[in-house]
Amino acid sequence: MMKLILIITFSFVISVIRSETQKETLSPLYMLENDDFSAKVPSSKPQPLMVPLTLIQGADSKGAVCLDGTLPGYHLHPGSGSGVNNWIVNLEGGGWCNNIRTCVFRKTTRRGSSKYMDKQIPFTGILSNKAEENPDFFNWNRVKVRYCDGASFGGDSENKAANLQFRGQKIWLAAMEELMSKGLKNAKQALLSGCSAGGLATILHCDEFGSLFPKSTKVKCFSDAGFFLDATDVSGGRTLRKMFGGVVSLQEVQKNLPESCLNHLDPTSCFFPENLIDHIQTPLFLLNAAYDGWQLYESLAPSTADPHGYWKACKLNQTNCNSTQIEFLQKFRNQMLNDVKGFSATSQSGLFINSCFTHCQSERQDTWFADDSPLLNNTRIAKAVGNWFFDRQVVKEIDCPYPCDKTCHSLFS
Repeated sequence: MMKLILIITFSFVISVIRSETQKETLSPLYMLENDDFSAKVPSSKPQPLMVPLTLIQGADSKGAVCLDGTLPGYHLHPGSGSGVNNWIVNLEGGGWCNNIRTCVFRKTTRRGSSKYMDKQIPFTGILSNKAEENPDFFNWNRVKVRYCDGASFGGDSENKAANLQFRGQKIWLAAMEELMSKGLKNAKQALLSGCSAGGLATILHCDEFGSLFPKSTKVKCFSDAGFFLDATDVSGGRTLRKMFGGVVSLQEVQKNLPESCLNHLDPTSCFFPENLIDHIQTPLFLLNAAYDGWQLYESLAPSTADPHGYWKACKLNQTNCNSTQIEFLQKFRNQMLNDVKGFSATSQSGLFINSCFTHCQSERQDTWFADDSPLLNNTRIAKAVGNWFFDRQVVKEIDCPYPCDKTCHSLFS
């Protein structure tokens, strides 16, 4: 029943995206993420903890503002007991805007303006305050930093003609300064996390986060569904590279990309995680579906690359994919595994790559930690991340190819 509800709900969200895209003639890569539709799934379970929004007062004086110039914000639930000096800082995801038109539209939503942000949001999955839902981090200080810049907290520029402020890097710095004053500076253990565009932001800011603390603090980073590939789409083009190129150029993200990458690659390439992860010094864990649902839908087989709709049925349900399409998807998986090969060889890295057709698995309760959560090596995602963070065991889990995994929570079947 839950899978059926997820199919219906996901289809509804995709139709909303298409409707908005057509109405505003937006890029097909304008995305709503997991948190947009998971909240719509009915549940008989007790309601999750609701945490209020706090705006960062004075952030505007530092140039740290959302696309429309409003104050950025965050949601904080304080830790208790053994977790009182431990922190999770979670960076919200929500796609990107790559040109003036998409950014102007975005500033009329919660993705570009705090005027439209919910005044309170549910904390589930890795942010849950219940031990039975979040065994290793439930009593930590848990923060979600809201995302309102459209460049994975990475840009620093403006467009006066369109009244757009691209201040993701300044928002990141203002949020960290605010949280340090709230007790983050005293953390004994700290984890930076995020899913999708927030997962990419986690990779981009991982070493910056690590540099905030003394060497005595245990600091790590956890990226969920943030490993976006510079992959060829079904028409032979590079849809995501074109999108990322627009983001980097418009918002001047190159100012905040690592020199170690820019010394030998162009700025757009340095926005792709595959070219960043080998340079990161702070321990990093990658959680990703080998057949990432968002990348399949919007990067590999978007409507622009599939005008006749040959991939439509396959995208909605992988059991409808023909042998040629499955072969294409297996090549995508192989590219992902090849891209993480060097990274996975390091002692401090962590991996959980399951053969699922989904996107974001750490903030949804059903995929993070539940009786029927996805398994690899008989271990649920929450336990795998905890085992890695606390050095209980090495975690380098890579699933066998589709269709071997029967524990997936797919958005498409």
